[in-house]
Amino acid sequence: MADDNDEVFDISNLEFTREDLVTALDDMVHEYKKLSQSFEEVKAEKESRATKAELVSSSKMQAALSKLSTENEELKKQVAEDAK
Repeated sequence: MADDNDEVFDISNLEFTREDLVTALDDMVHEYKKLSQSFEEVKAEKESRATKAELVSSSKMQAALSKLSTENEELKKQVAEDAK
């Protein structure tokens, strides 16, 4: 959207020169590049956060698995002692 400071070109206006149009196109390309870079930075940050969340989740799962394995071994020992 255009603010009060932005110029708006009316393509049907025959008073625009080729230079005006080239300048407008250059401005649009520059703005597109800035937006693309911002998008890529946000995308990379999002992927980084997702990876960190997966690692935290994975660490929690490993800790839970370790705890269950230990508990399982203890239960096996109790069953073996009770069977004697």
